[in-house]
Amino acid sequence: MQRIVFHAVCPLHPSGRSPGGYDPRVSGRSSDAAGSGSAGRMRARDIDRVNARARIDAAYEEGQLGADEYEQRSERAQGARTLGELAGLVGDLQPGKVAVEVAAPTTSQAEVSRYPAGTRARDGDRSATCLLLDAGLADGQLSEADHHALTELAGEARTLGELADITADLQRAADAPGVAQPPRQAHRGRGFGIAVLAACAAVFAGGFIAVDRPPAIPAGAPVVLNGVVEPIVVPTPDLFTAEGISVFLDLYRAKFGDVLVDELTLYGKYASLTRAVPGQANRQVDYTYRGGFKSDREPTTRKQDLPVFDLGTVDLAALGRLLASAPTTLKVEQGTISHVMFETDAIAAARGLPGVPIVRIYVTNKASESGFLELTPAGVVTRTYPFGG
Repeated sequence: MQRIVFHAVCPLHPSGRSPGGYDPRVSGRSSDAAGSGSAGRMRARDIDRVNARARIDAAYEEGQLGADEYEQRSERAQGARTLGELAGLVGDLQPGKVAVEVAAPTTSQAEVSRYPAGTRARDGDRSATCLLLDAGLADGQLSEADHHALTELAGEARTLGELADITADLQRAADAPGVAQPPRQAHRGRGFGIAVLAACAAVFAGGFIAVDRPPAIPAGAPVVLNGVVEPIVVPTPDLFTAEGISVFLDLYRAKFGDVLVDELTLYGKYASLTRAVPGQANRQVDYTYRGGFKSDREPTTRKQDLPVFDLGTVDLAALGRLLASAPTTLKVEQGTISHVMFETDAIAAARGLPGVPIVRIYVTNKASESGFLELTPAGVVTRTYPFGG
């Protein structure tokens, strides 16, 4: 019997973490040992959730998991907040034919810092912490609300210990800013050590220490975390080309597990969309895409029978040709594409008829002259509205 692989996608929720510590709700759901301790509480990135679900998919294909358990693990992996939760979901699975690396919990920066927690923080230390928070927002470890709150805390932090608490559960790329460390020195008296601490805090973000020493001697040993995953460069595709839309759809599928949407609008370098909350047909969530998918709004009411648009049915080659020729077709002199919409026919849906998927290409110029095309997902033009009628 052929197995059908799918993902039950759960939305991500703000952690509600309290300043300087961990919220009990963030602890791993699994009883597996990987979910215990501070290492297991490291936040999971979007790519970690994708990799864990890929491992679960492979295990299902090979018969390691039954259908019910597969669905449960896939859903929990998509909603996982920490590496400990993901490790608990894949820890008892044999590697598939194609190995899928799932990030392992690592030692936190707070645990390897050499300065006492009460050491005063510099502006550079606070700035470096904000860079780590920005990276955590970009790769899905932090929600918009978390990022905003923690950035404010970082700006107000007085000590290195407070900064370490703020980022203690974040994964870091190999080239990310490290914790402040004292410079390498031969053993000196206590008075000299105090003077060094006062004048020479090691920098976070690849800076240098301005002290009188030969330049060949490094300021401090770099911090290398065990199990760190190299950063992934997410392309910024041109969403007005077939190639760019194809990249966007791959990223969309990796994020949500499907290519279904209620409504999608492409603006060239970014996009906005609305989709149903998995398992809740009467709720929908708005997302923006700028190299990653983010939502800063709570779910809102959705018509349960609202038809969805399957972006997988779009003929990208045909759409690309129409995008390239649209300004000429619509007789908009020196026109450029302003946006492209993917939606279902609201009029048909309002009449109780099946919603018809529609793609609209809008063109305008600096003189506010405009026109648009309507077409089917297969690239068949159904209506043309050129400038001037």
